[in-house]
Amino acid sequence: MFNVKRACVVLGIICLFIGSFVGVYVFEYQGDTNISKPNKENEPSKPIEEEPSEKEPSEKEPSEKEPIEEPEYIDYLKENGTFELPINGASGYAAIDMELKENKNDNSKTLDTIKAGSGFTILKEEGDYFQVNYNAKIGYLKHQLCFINLPDIIPSIVYNITNSKSSKMVSSGINIPNITNEKLYDAYKYNARFDTKEYIVPVLYSMAKKIATAQHYAMEEGNTLIIYEAFRPYEVQRKIVNNLSELALNNPIVNEGITTAPWSMVWFISTGISNHQRGCAIDVSLGKIIETEEKHLGNYIYKDITKYEEYVMFTNMHELSIASVIYPYQVDSSSKEAWKNVKLLDNVNPEARTLQGYCTKADLSPLASEWWHFNDLDSLKNAVSKGNFLIETNYSMSLEETKK
Repeated sequence: MFNVKRACVVLGIICLFIGSFVGVYVFEYQGDTNISKPNKENEPSKPIEEEPSEKEPSEKEPSEKEPIEEPEYIDYLKENGTFELPINGASGYAAIDMELKENKNDNSKTLDTIKAGSGFTILKEEGDYFQVNYNAKIGYLKHQLCFINLPDIIPSIVYNITNSKSSKMVSSGINIPNITNEKLYDAYKYNARFDTKEYIVPVLYSMAKKIATAQHYAMEEGNTLIIYEAFRPYEVQRKIVNNLSELALNNPIVNEGITTAPWSMVWFISTGISNHQRGCAIDVSLGKIIETEEKHLGNYIYKDITKYEEYVMFTNMHELSIASVIYPYQVDSSSKEAWKNVKLLDNVNPEARTLQGYCTKADLSPLASEWWHFNDLDSLKNAVSKGNFLIETNYSMSLEETKK
């Protein structure tokens, strides 16, 4: 007979066994990390926080910056002792017709003929020669017969070539027709060496060294040369002569100012070829340096005078008359010694005397009739230029360009 009570007990045991098995399974199933738990109601889920990587620290250390090395600039004046910048890349000009040689030998092959006044870029100096670039031809010229552009190698000098913009020339304070306030030639051009416009101021290479020395003496005492003219074309020279001569014929004051004994007109403007055409003369004044700025050209450093005050002399620059004479009588202008034995006139002021001191200490010779004029008599020995050309083009280039 079926025992209901026993059946119920057995059924209960079975249910208990099944329930235990299902509970264990559900517990293990919920423990699987690949299954996310449902969020509790009204409880935001928490973001999973990633462990910081060993390669990328959570707090980055500031990187150490490598120090920037300042370029070492070269003071070429201290290294060279003469010029403030190398001649490499400077503008040069032929004083006479010259043969461009293949090598540093007059007997070597002639590459081209360079006409007097024609320009070129100086690449370097080798002995008695310049290696130059002339119309894309590289060759050699004897540097004793070459002009060099002063601003390219002595940039500290103040250049004020007034005959190239508005001539200051007068005689006894009277304007010279067709000269005074006129632009007599064009020598203010773009200079690639400095990437700006600058005057072209050519002199013979040998004279440039003496001018550099005079500037050194001036700067040692806080002063600077102010160059008003170096090379003057012969046609300009003749134009001044002709117009001053005509003015003197019609104006007794002007005539007296250029002919009172012991003086004559040739002492104030040469009626022939002058040393300005030959490349061995400068007209120069003096100024007090107020401010300078250090500038760089390639690896070289130099001083640029950004502010100055010109000293007042006993006459204005280019006063062509006896008012500008410095000695009581004519002194042989071809002698390096004659002027030393003559006393300066009392009206020659201290500033003009200081200027003469700088120039004569550099072995330049004064002119008795013009306080501003100085000759290089040593260069005169090689001064064969007649100046029958214009120099109105700049051939200067950067130092880097000369190496290409």
